Amino acid sequence: MASTQKKGNGRKKAPAPPPPPAYNAAARLAGGIVCALLALCVLVSYFNVDALLLTWIARVLRGALGWGYYLTAPALAAVAVIQLGHKGRPVILRTVCVAVLPLLIGVLCHLALCRTAYEFGGGLTGKLWADGQALRCGGVVAGGLAVGCEALLSKVVSIVVFVVLLLAALLGALHMTPQEAAERVRSYGESLRRDEDDDFDDLPEDFTPASAPVSEKKPAAKRKKRPSIDIPLDGENDGAVIPPATSFFPRRSEDVRTPDQVLRPPVTPPAPIGGEETAAAPEPEAPAPKKPLSDKQKKAQLQQEVETAAQEVSDAIEQELAQGEEAYRYPPITLLEENRGGNYTEVGAELRNNSKRLADTLRSFGVDAKAGEVIHGPSVTRYEFTLDQGVKLSKITNLQDDIALALGASGVRIAPVPNKISAVGIEVPNRTVTAVRIRDVIESREFINHPSPVAFAVGKDIGGNNIVGNIARLPHVLIAGTTGSGKSVCTNSLIVSMLYKSTPDEVRFIMVDPKMVELAPYNGIPHLLIPVVTDPKKAAGALQWAVFEMMKRYKMFSEKGVKDLAGYNALSETDEDVKKLPTVVVVIDELADLMLVAAKEVEESICRVAQMGRAAGMHLVIATQRPSADVITGLMKANIPSRIAFAVASSMESRIILDTTGAEKLVGKGDMLYFPLGDAKPTRVQGCFITPEEIDRVVKFVKDEAGEAHYDQDVIEKIQQAVDAKSDKGSKGGAADAPADGEDGDELLPAAVEVVLETGQASVSMLQRRLKLGYSRAARLVDQMEERGYVGPFEGSKPRQLLITREKWQELQMAKGASPAEPDKPADRYGSINDVFESHDALE
Repeated sequence: MASTQKKGNGRKKAPAPPPPPAYNAAARLAGGIVCALLALCVLVSYFNVDALLLTWIARVLRGALGWGYYLTAPALAAVAVIQLGHKGRPVILRTVCVAVLPLLIGVLCHLALCRTAYEFGGGLTGKLWADGQALRCGGVVAGGLAVGCEALLSKVVSIVVFVVLLLAALLGALHMTPQEAAERVRSYGESLRRDEDDDFDDLPEDFTPASAPVSEKKPAAKRKKRPSIDIPLDGENDGAVIPPATSFFPRRSEDVRTPDQVLRPPVTPPAPIGGEETAAAPEPEAPAPKKPLSDKQKKAQLQQEVETAAQEVSDAIEQELAQGEEAYRYPPITLLEENRGGNYTEVGAELRNNSKRLADTLRSFGVDAKAGEVIHGPSVTRYEFTLDQGVKLSKITNLQDDIALALGASGVRIAPVPNKISAVGIEVPNRTVTAVRIRDVIESREFINHPSPVAFAVGKDIGGNNIVGNIARLPHVLIAGTTGSGKSVCTNSLIVSMLYKSTPDEVRFIMVDPKMVELAPYNGIPHLLIPVVTDPKKAAGALQWAVFEMMKRYKMFSEKGVKDLAGYNALSETDEDVKKLPTVVVVIDELADLMLVAAKEVEESICRVAQMGRAAGMHLVIATQRPSADVITGLMKANIPSRIAFAVASSMESRIILDTTGAEKLVGKGDMLYFPLGDAKPTRVQGCFITPEEIDRVVKFVKDEAGEAHYDQDVIEKIQQAVDAKSDKGSKGGAADAPADGEDGDELLPAAVEVVLETGQASVSMLQRRLKLGYSRAARLVDQMEERGYVGPFEGSKPRQLLITREKWQELQMAKGASPAEPDKPADRYGSINDVFESHDALE
């Protein structure tokens, strides 16, 4: 038996592999169907469809993978195709390689695109999850892997490692080895090159050795570049060569040639009997040597044409850059401070207690209302109640003081909830106000994706939604509130937002700051049309210039047949004679002080710009702390449709601003009622908070990157002319050029300073030549410039050092006030202004 077993072992065959179980195919079929359905769901979620399951899937994928979320749907679809079309082959490797592609893409995008620095700690997962939801990082999984690898290997090494892993995953998904991939790329390049050779090397069908000219040696020599096999033929065809085939199977009939059609050395044919006719026969062939260009010649010619075109484009770009200003670099978001989270445990306890007290209070007064949602905002919390049918709104609004007493709050605001039926919101101030940092709104999707270059960050509403305004849609806004309520912070937020959103070619500012401290840090930025105006009389002149510029633009629009600034700028792209115009935003920080000095001129200019400035790209942003009827007149209110109301002292002031009550219930510290043009009712918003340090960092970055500011000297001169025309003395430079210490300065001192700034040196002889002066007066001018600190002291043969820049000189000129004058008569006042504009029209 043992021998039988031994013999059998010698002849026994290897057992056949068992067939794959049926449940394996069924599992692959089910997995493919599930992956296909998930791919469809993820693809639909790309379009922000409002569905519970799709929203949940999108949130999970964004929070986990970040930017890799957009590759999830193609990856799931590829996995479904692999699972359903497996045909019994192993698919585990390909499935895994395809599945990890979104993760690898998310890691690489985080390493290459994410600008936020994450530190290891307890809040890292929450930050990654929140930023992944907003698509600002790679999420928890991909971002966490990227942060860990970056801390362990550095960013550059991590990018190289994950690029290698990505290539390996792609090869695994395509079921290819690196050698096969390289071979396919090489074969594809050879096939392209072979097609080009065939197009230039194929001989015509009517080619014969007798008709081949001597110049045909060149293509024959080119054929030697390709490998060929010489096969001797029998008989008379000895020495003939079969042309090499471009492939194993010829694609065209021209590739198959008879031995008579094979290229031979050129042989001069014998002269036929008809001598004269035959002698004239080759003459037509002589002027037609249209031989095709070789591959090298065509490539050289194409390369020469490309180089010529590239040189022309580079010359045009250099010429354009030499004429225009330096490209504007937007400030980085890291210059602004991040927001810090609050104590949510205390907030939750406060919300529960207030909700219960509210329900008990309303029930005790006999109001039938059902409790609804509770929305916690930065400064206030809104408790929603649904009123039963037959309950008047006034029944609950009359209980404002009683509700505030029951909750121990300083005051509550009761108003209908917009877009909800029979819902009333009771807005109760929070015990701890959470500041809304301007960075939270600027880096939000609403602000980044906003198409307008004059968009600005307003703040967040009660529901935590980012509110972004648009100056072009307002088109003018009035900001009012008591001292310390947040007006100046709102104005600074508006200006800084535009620095992050627009270039100096798109938006230019005229800033009026009678307080001389709020807007002074912005001096020197390229967005300023003129230095910050601090003199109220020059502020009136600046508003008059805005009226003149508006009328000038309307005249230009009528000549070109366009209606607004957008159409004119669109025409500038096709018409070389049309120059693009920027949007002009006039920011007035304190209107009350201007109304005290020059009420008529200010009111008239504001009303004219407000009435007609929208289409011309002229917009007003006016702030005041005294919202009274003598400051905000009825004519101004009629022409400024958009309002922002901060906390005020009385309901009368609220009516002056908003034409309704409610602003007296605000709690201050940025709490506002935002009422833009087009909204039916004002929205309660917690305004953005920005510190002076953040403003200084942003302004310093803009100044450093943009270089020196380029103020418009024509605007400065026109404003000064308007101030001089209003003055009784009529002197154009005497009082304005007087030194601060009371000494009398030479009337030619401003002209001398301009000459010194233009030439870059202070020399007595140079002033004599330029201004046509004697030595004594020119030397006296240099001494006066030295006393004022414009130039340095005398240093022998060396030229005096220049201590002032042109921008600083322009700021000093704008900061100097006009000489005090007697009040003008009404007729003389308007007559002088009209004379100024008539002189401008004459100059134009």
